[in-house]
Amino acid sequence: MENHRQLCITELTNQFKDTVIITKSFLENEIYISTKKENLLDVCVYIRGTLHASLSSMIGNDERSLNGNFRIYYVFSMLRADMFLIVHIPVSEDHPEFPSITTKIPAAHWYEREIKDMFGLEPVGHPDPSTLVLHGNMPDKTYPLRKDFDINTHIPLQESKLPFFKVEGEGVFEIPVGPIHAGIIEPGHFRFSAVGDSIYYLDAKLFYTHKGTEKLFETMPYTKGLFLAERICGVCAASHATGYCQAIEKVAGVEIPPRAKFIRTIILELERLYNHIGDVGNICTGAAFLLGSAHGFRIRERIQQLNETICGNRYLRGMVTIGGVRFDIDDDLKKHILTTLSHVKKDFKELVNIIINSSSLLDRLETTGRLSTEIAKELGVVGVAARASGIATDTRLIHPYAAYNEVDFDISIFYYEGDVFARTKVRIDEVYQSMYIIEQCFDKIPEGPIKTSMKELPPYKQALSYVESPRGENIYWIMTAPNNMLYRYKIRSPSFCNWPSIPYTIPGNIVPDFPLINKSFELCYSCTDL
Repeated sequence: MENHRQLCITELTNQFKDTVIITKSFLENEIYISTKKENLLDVCVYIRGTLHASLSSMIGNDERSLNGNFRIYYVFSMLRADMFLIVHIPVSEDHPEFPSITTKIPAAHWYEREIKDMFGLEPVGHPDPSTLVLHGNMPDKTYPLRKDFDINTHIPLQESKLPFFKVEGEGVFEIPVGPIHAGIIEPGHFRFSAVGDSIYYLDAKLFYTHKGTEKLFETMPYTKGLFLAERICGVCAASHATGYCQAIEKVAGVEIPPRAKFIRTIILELERLYNHIGDVGNICTGAAFLLGSAHGFRIRERIQQLNETICGNRYLRGMVTIGGVRFDIDDDLKKHILTTLSHVKKDFKELVNIIINSSSLLDRLETTGRLSTEIAKELGVVGVAARASGIATDTRLIHPYAAYNEVDFDISIFYYEGDVFARTKVRIDEVYQSMYIIEQCFDKIPEGPIKTSMKELPPYKQALSYVESPRGENIYWIMTAPNNMLYRYKIRSPSFCNWPSIPYTIPGNIVPDFPLINKSFELCYSCTDL
């Protein structure tokens, strides 16, 4: 680690000499790189191209009370080492603008628009600087994540100025879907331009129910923040709780007990199991293959009943806590978990056989909704969708946390397909790998305590946290405030990265394929619209 860290520092110093200042974080795998706005693009392009790092997140922060400026952080993840390079620039209140890097690094496009909406900082040179989160229906000069914006402010309702792209031509007509849907999901608007059943273009608009989640984190002590973190997403509660706890533990300099690391890993893989199995059933639903759908939900139900036995609820809330875990797993519970998983594995194998032996189902899944490797890389796609499109990425391997560096497992990469069936196969393979990880954890778990005591949080400390949720990589960035409060807690969910890729998978498919393609990504409205 130290050799690779020093190599990165040396390369950046030699390349940019007096134009960057490198700060060694108190965390070994984080390097902070300060530069000016005029040098930003060169630094970011060099890190992405020469150092082979991908843009994992962008964070806007109102630091006017600390140093007189706003500050933007660009988080790059090294693909070949457990290392993050965090470039940051100051943005003055008098000149609230910064150079867009989207034309060179397309993955930045939503981040820059989000920062514009929430902080009022203009990404100069952005190819589409229109509103993203706020839909243009906020009063002028209203920026919710600035420190001088009171969370109790009542905002009058105004007409939305949300633009839609329109395809012109003979025989082209529009099919609006949403934002209110027939299913029990949050709102999203999808406007198809089609000729007959063939789709030419999809314009997707989200962010209809912005909840002010990141602002809420700034109003409560860190101990209460855990309950909010668990509720960012209904079916990724353990992932978001683990990400929050890891961030707090890092800035506090706390190491959780080894037994707690293994229990967290077991819980996270159980969460992956019930999500992936349910998603396989959902994909069958999208193709009207009701036999596969029924079996998928039946098997998922068995895992969720197991979750309730372990921690008292079906969604694994309340299990992960700051400093470790709340409940231990004794020998009887261990035996019950392993016995249940043995039955689940048998049932799931039967479901997989049904799927792969149904020619009519495969006809719907294969070649449908293809996402190319090139587009996936440029947009920063993560998780199942990335691996199905040939990108070998998994946070559990690249940036191991909990007990993932103590277990062996494989990740499935499909280099040429990128279709609905490839995304299904990734989930199928990961179901078996999750069971294998849980079995290893029980073989290797040590005796000992399950929680350690917490210290006072030092003010104005920064740290990254990361978790590979069922949907992909979650990235969290924390900055503490005095009196055990949070100055900033930025959440970047995998859905935020992956939603922009959906319109690229739609053209050339037919309208009835959209629900199937959408379900194969299984993206979350709540995780996106914080």
